[in-house]
Amino acid sequence: MANIDDLVNKNFGQYGSVFTSVDGAITPPTNKVFIAITILGTTTFDTNGGLVAEYDGSERKYPTTLDAAGNPVYAQAGGGDAVDVADEFPAGITIFGRWSSINVGSGMIIAYIGD
Repeated sequence: MANIDDLVNKNFGQYGSVFTSVDGAITPPTNKVFIAITILGTTTFDTNGGLVAEYDGSERKYPTTLDAAGNPVYAQAGGGDAVDVADEFPAGITIFGRWSSINVGSGMIIAYIGD
């Protein structure tokens, strides 16, 4: 039987984290995703490939800058907007989701790895 603490913790970054402050995509280990992003300094994400949400074949459920075809999206699950290069995220906030790739345009983040 699985340890209940391990089952809960692995969805909250138990697998570690990645710090980045450079323009260049980061990806989680195989079969993992980034489950949270803490903003350490005013940060922007690249318009194409800044936030690539996990895709289950039906729709993207988390903030993203790409659609399934690799094009910028303007509507997402629930009608949200795509993250644009001009959108700034202030230091001190954490956003939650499931991302397969993150590309910081400017600023710095810690991205947490989970299942």
